Amino acid sequence: MKNLLKINKKSSGRNFSGKITVRGQGGRQKRYLRLIDWKRNVLDMPARVASIEYDPNRTTDIALLVYPNGVKNYILAPTGLAVDANVTTSIKGTVEMLPGNATLLKFMPIGTPIHNLELTPGKGAQIVRTAGNAAFVQSKDGDKVIVKLPSGQTRIFSADTKATIGALGNEHHKEENLGKAGRSRHLGRRPKVRGVAQDPRSHPHGGGEGRSGIGMKSPKSPWGKRTLGKKTRKPHKYSDKHIIKSTAR
Repeated sequence: MKNLLKINKKSSGRNFSGKITVRGQGGRQKRYLRLIDWKRNVLDMPARVASIEYDPNRTTDIALLVYPNGVKNYILAPTGLAVDANVTTSIKGTVEMLPGNATLLKFMPIGTPIHNLELTPGKGAQIVRTAGNAAFVQSKDGDKVIVKLPSGQTRIFSADTKATIGALGNEHHKEENLGKAGRSRHLGRRPKVRGVAQDPRSHPHGGGEGRSGIGMKSPKSPWGKRTLGKKTRKPHKYSDKHIIKSTAR
């Protein structure tokens, strides 16, 4: 679908001013960005799944939906979604609890596996979008719903938050063997040099004669910050009030 494709420009880890902001990127294969419908705003209109397709920009497969009015959209393909199946989005609570259907959290039974979860109602799906992942509805309390995320974090969401039913497919993605270094380069991953193999001006672990250790109590990043055991989450973050059980970061 050409109208759902957009050229994905390569940045090789550089920002708008040309400075390297993400190291180890560059040289990946040319790609087209598939425009995914994150908001699912076509309501109460069953769409037919025309095809299940590979997307080079993400770990899970995508499904092409065709609506009766001719509109076509891509969504992430959950486990159990097949070609010629019907998919519906509703905010009235009339949708069946089948993979690919989307509705509000307040209409979902406790224990329902979900993905494509919004953080703010109406903003579009932001989390639980990786292959094989699913969050679970744990409990409801008035206008709040408690959801357990794949990371183990338990979080409070608005009952009017939209999510898609089912666990995402391609769950064996993490077991894939690339087979050769060339495939890693096609994905845009450049070789990574160990800090201990560099010179001391390039990395805190560098220097020394022959095979030597890092020469310090704990490992450091290239910028001299501790890398093991140090928490990386910002203290007193605005979203802390929504988190019931956190994960160590």
